[in-house]
Amino acid sequence: MECKIDLSKEYGIVLEGGGARGAYQIGAWKALREAGVRIKGIAGASVGALNGAMMCTDDFEKAEELWENISYSQVIDMDDAQAKAMLKMDFNSINIGDFLKKFIKVLTDGGFDVSPLRKLIEENVDEDRIRNSGRELFATVFSLDDRKEETVDLKNVPSGEICDMLLASAYFIAFKREKLGGRSYMDGGGFNNVPVNVLTEHGYKDIIAIRIYGLGYDTTRSLKVPPDVNIFYIAPRQDLGGILEFDRKRCRYNMKLGYFDAERFLFGLSGRRYYIDAPEEEEYYLTKLETEAAKLKVSRFGIYTIDTFREAILEKYKEMLLRKKPDTDEEEET
Repeated sequence: MECKIDLSKEYGIVLEGGGARGAYQIGAWKALREAGVRIKGIAGASVGALNGAMMCTDDFEKAEELWENISYSQVIDMDDAQAKAMLKMDFNSINIGDFLKKFIKVLTDGGFDVSPLRKLIEENVDEDRIRNSGRELFATVFSLDDRKEETVDLKNVPSGEICDMLLASAYFIAFKREKLGGRSYMDGGGFNNVPVNVLTEHGYKDIIAIRIYGLGYDTTRSLKVPPDVNIFYIAPRQDLGGILEFDRKRCRYNMKLGYFDAERFLFGLSGRRYYIDAPEEEEYYLTKLETEAAKLKVSRFGIYTIDTFREAILEKYKEMLLRKKPDTDEEEET
């Protein structure tokens, strides 16, 4: 297949914030890597900043492993089974007494403990490798002290503060407030969730934005794109689930969707659930079908003319494609 974008160029990558939907970005990244897309820099918000940190150091295997094995308890201080039941509103599976104790503690503490998310970031982000990477890395945050959105050049923050700034970019409103680098922050996605402008302002001319439609302000709606800048979008055509749905099965499925959507973008493929490489016109493939018809036992289909063959065989394949969907029945690891 022939790639539809210029692989001789270097691209800036924009990673939107959107919590658990971030798995989609890793699938899309896999397709970009396989195609040989060269990445010059990344700008991310919230989970996009975390994924961007692993993209900056080209730690794809680590990113894939993280999202294939993600769990609720790795992000918030809550039992996995209890968190899943709450999100599904399955109150019969919840020990109400234990839940109320946890809820009261969260209220008393001023929010959810961020220790699990901090640990997740520290285990998957290598500060030294980010600083020594040939790629730029930016994250959006919102400073509560200054009451304004800020862009952080993560390669140039003080030593030991890269993980703090990644946490700051993902600082959900329900998290317990604590100082990061001596300052207070809130999730950067609430004020700039698709930071295309960050890369255009740093001189990037070719940009690929990977959308996941998270909660937050989409600055691309009012963005004035310079005439010499090319912006491409990879975006889901199917529901990615909730932003707090840190479920292994869902995340693995979303990675597959990201991969196929990126393939569709890269190679100009057709399809919504299926992605078909069809470089020729429709008549070419119909002629091929007719040529091969004589080799088939047409009587199996109850077909005796080329016209009825064409109609029936195409209808048969259409039904098969509409019936089948990507496999979502993988066994969940325990």
